[in-house]
Amino acid sequence: MKLQPVRPKDRFLVFGSPLIEEPEIEEVIATLRSGWVGTGPKVARFEEEFASYKGSPHAIAVNSCTAALHLSLLAADLPAGSEVITTPLTFCATVNAIIHAGCRPVLADIDPRTLNIDPQCVEAAISGRTAAIVPVHFAGRPCAMDPIMELAEKHHLAVIEDCAHAIESSRHGRPTGTFGDFGCFSFYVTKNIITGEGGMVLTPDPDKAARVRRLALHGMSADAWNRFGDEGYKHYYVVECGFKYNMTDLQAAIGLHQLKRIEQYHKRRLQIRKMYDNALKSLPVVLPSPLDPDTTDSCHLYQILIDEKRTGITRDQFLQRMTFHGIGVGVHYLSLPEHPWYQQCFGWNPALYPHAKRVGRQTVSLPIGPKLHDEDVHDVIAAVERSLSE
Repeated sequence: MKLQPVRPKDRFLVFGSPLIEEPEIEEVIATLRSGWVGTGPKVARFEEEFASYKGSPHAIAVNSCTAALHLSLLAADLPAGSEVITTPLTFCATVNAIIHAGCRPVLADIDPRTLNIDPQCVEAAISGRTAAIVPVHFAGRPCAMDPIMELAEKHHLAVIEDCAHAIESSRHGRPTGTFGDFGCFSFYVTKNIITGEGGMVLTPDPDKAARVRRLALHGMSADAWNRFGDEGYKHYYVVECGFKYNMTDLQAAIGLHQLKRIEQYHKRRLQIRKMYDNALKSLPVVLPSPLDPDTTDSCHLYQILIDEKRTGITRDQFLQRMTFHGIGVGVHYLSLPEHPWYQQCFGWNPALYPHAKRVGRQTVSLPIGPKLHDEDVHDVIAAVERSLSE
């Protein structure tokens, strides 16, 4: 008898599909009708509301978290060619931003329980050329920021937090993105709240905030909203060579309403995590470690580890079976030293980062997000069970 999938092709469950609701649709339409679709009043409002949500004095909206990281590294005024320590278990954007800022990325292995960068490995990686640390709050679990900040203070290092997964996260009551010199956020289409593409920089320093804002728009002294507003035309001056990294009002129109529902969406993610924990705990897979006390985890990802010795199938076989069963899954991530370009440029060897190597070769991200109904979650669970037993 031919094997039947859990979900047919016409009901394929797309991984990371966002929940778009009527208020943001109406806001986008209103923005189009207003005639102001570039960087304008809605971006300014989104910045203010996001800064208030995170408890930061300054927020600058940009077109991606990659741009946020790049601009933050530049605004940190790191010496050219200096070293910046980060994790090997992250998206390539983290190290690419370091490279584009004229610095050299240096990797420090992860804690195998939390999957975040291990502060002891960070300390071992510090050299006389180290200028900054970029901790990544992986999957939404906050990094151990206390020892990281102690190292930064001891060695006079800048700290740029990669919070792409961690909008709602906090540690000991302090929001992610407010520990270091900069916090960088993503509103990409798969993130916990979205603007389609988009990012945000937080910083407590008004001078650094002004420089990030300036660099995000060609290095000009005034943006279009300030030049063409109803107070009359104002001349601008290019005061340094910048980039085209600004967010638009069309993007902010979506983000304004997504941000209003962030706690509602987070609550749903926590519910789904609990459903997965309860249903999958008896299977021969490794589940995420329990949430740490006195922390808020954004639950951006729900990852299981597929160890062939325990499951009898490889991770990639499992991915193929889940796809057959109509369930979209993700891989977050192959460790950075696995990629040929970094091997060629930096001589990185996966074996030097054994925890990141193992996790990168075993990890599978299951769908999790507010768009999922209980029926969808049950289908994911059924597909996992069948993929492991077929």
